[in-house]
Amino acid sequence: MSTEVGVAHPRLEGRDKVTGAARYAVEFPTDDVTYGWAVPAGAARGRITRIDAAPALAVPGVLDVLHHGHAPRLVPGVDATLFLLQEPAVHYRGELIAVVVAETLEAAREGARLVRVDYDTEPHSTVLTEHHPGLYRPDKVNPAYPADTADGDFDAGFAAAQIRVDATYRTPAHHNNPMEPHAATARWRDGRLLVHDSNQGSTSVQATLAGLFGLPDEAVRVITEHVGGGFGSKGAAKAPVVLAALAARQVGRPVRLALTRQQLFGPIGYRTPTIQRVRLGADADGRITAVCHDAISQTSTIHEFTEQTAVYTRGMYAGRHRRTTHRVVRLDVPTPFWMRAPGECPGAYALESAMDELATACGVDPVELRIRNDPPVDPEQGQPFSSRNLVACLREGARRFGWADRDPTPGLRRDGRWLVGTGVAGSSYPARSRPAAAAATAAPDGTFEVRINATDIGTGARTALWQVAVDALAVPADRVAIRIGDSALPPAGVAGGSMGTASWSWAVIRACEGLRERLRESPGDPVPAEGLTVEASTADEIRAQPARPRYAYGAHFAEVRVDVDTGEIRLNRMLGVFAAGRIVNPTTARSQFIGGMTMGVSMALHEEGLLDERYGDWVNHDLATYHVSACADVERIEAYWLPEEDAELNPAGVKGIGEIGIVGSAAAVTNAVHHATGVRIRDLPVRLDKLLDRLPAR
Repeated sequence: MSTEVGVAHPRLEGRDKVTGAARYAVEFPTDDVTYGWAVPAGAARGRITRIDAAPALAVPGVLDVLHHGHAPRLVPGVDATLFLLQEPAVHYRGELIAVVVAETLEAAREGARLVRVDYDTEPHSTVLTEHHPGLYRPDKVNPAYPADTADGDFDAGFAAAQIRVDATYRTPAHHNNPMEPHAATARWRDGRLLVHDSNQGSTSVQATLAGLFGLPDEAVRVITEHVGGGFGSKGAAKAPVVLAALAARQVGRPVRLALTRQQLFGPIGYRTPTIQRVRLGADADGRITAVCHDAISQTSTIHEFTEQTAVYTRGMYAGRHRRTTHRVVRLDVPTPFWMRAPGECPGAYALESAMDELATACGVDPVELRIRNDPPVDPEQGQPFSSRNLVACLREGARRFGWADRDPTPGLRRDGRWLVGTGVAGSSYPARSRPAAAAATAAPDGTFEVRINATDIGTGARTALWQVAVDALAVPADRVAIRIGDSALPPAGVAGGSMGTASWSWAVIRACEGLRERLRESPGDPVPAEGLTVEASTADEIRAQPARPRYAYGAHFAEVRVDVDTGEIRLNRMLGVFAAGRIVNPTTARSQFIGGMTMGVSMALHEEGLLDERYGDWVNHDLATYHVSACADVERIEAYWLPEEDAELNPAGVKGIGEIGIVGSAAAVTNAVHHATGVRIRDLPVRLDKLLDRLPAR
């Protein structure tokens, strides 16, 4: 039989997506459907004193207006961010406080515009600063890391270092903007809830909804057949699915509800702004002797979420004396949440920028500096890595990029009015697996079906799992079908943390192996009419796996040009090389690497949530004013990977690739800007107004 893993395949559902046959959360045919439209709060902090729904109810087609005084009750204590329409308190501007339900989408929208809300407002605090009096040390940071770590004596080691770098880096709020907004269709029947929802893991959403509505899990079914992107923001149940379910129970009919683009900026999560101080001490040869990374971020008043920003520094480079800290402040803002590579992404920007500054201070090539500081064992755990190919990525990337021809002096290379520079950054991301279950069925006609509640958020997961299943069953590819995206299937974890394929493929392989064994036990017997099914769970195997530092690695190289007259920045080219275990599907893998790198370019040069302190809200809450990289901003981008075998991962040998592409990529771009201009910008994004008055004369 042919081997499918490692073969480039188009997405199985590709034709359905480009022809419109693929159905998303608010597109499934539903009889007697109604439409919901959410109403956001207009105050940053306070209490609702009156809601006047009469003007909305007067709109033809409007059926009801749900709010805290007129909505089904939820069970408290399940999730404070989802305890919606239950109380008059307003925790942040934009919090969803009412839902209008109507026969048509247009009537629902018009009704929402006419809902009148009065507030008793209170003073609010919405701006993150390093001196905020409310800063505190959290018990843990996402998902369960200790907030602070220390080894050796950093203060003494830093004071004794021959070369020292002490710099503060700032990143603004970043906002997830998937093509498909957060959306859901909900229907109640005989006390059971069915929802089509746009999420990254319907097993957990099922459990959350069951808890909120006081139901057993089996009374809730969540279908997530196709998802138009998530980037972490859909990694848990969010407001639309709860509001749709509340509204459907209230009106007794199915309800579709999708948030507008503007409503995505806050209630569904975002990447917190960060303030990061990085201190590096080294000897004259650039070997690090002391490293400290202090990270400050924000959370909301209703739920603590602390981004694990400094965790990246704990295992990336060597250094005897080490310290990392996290501090957070509760503000009158929405709760931050996952955004692609939470923690590692902003943390890598700061550390990899500081490494570039250290290379300049030591007079050591930035690639060579990273190679000299590659640790033989994990600096925090003291254990050998399951595999570590950062140096190989740096060397292969330097070769492909032509790094050897680089003049190290900043601001010297010109092409007409353009200053040209190159930059590099390392990258790492944990390689995790989580328990999952799968089922494999042999049919009498010689075909097979594999079922697992995995979620394909546009990454190609469905296709990768099909490839894994084909190889595990050792049958022709056209005899194997894969079903995913339904909480009625064997449970599986979230599509996030770069652990989806690693976790799901493990369960798929075990189920397929079990089925093959059953078929071998009775080679002459026909398969029964109902089929032969084997289910498998990986929970025990994963719990028994020894703790080891397991990471994917990468190296980013970027070349930019900066207009000396206007400060305009253009990305000439970007190249990434990665070591991420076995690559299941080169087609979708390259798409993931390039997508992450492009998001890093966007982070470096464009993305910035601008908060108006007077109102406690972001003013650029649409894609006209919240800028992201477009095709014209990325002239040339390439992704490569190294062959890597790691026997201590999982049966498929995969590490996960969803996030490694964005980690470090912003720093590679900003390091290139410094090399081009000699100007170091430490607060993202690098806009032309930050550069213009500091550029050398033409």
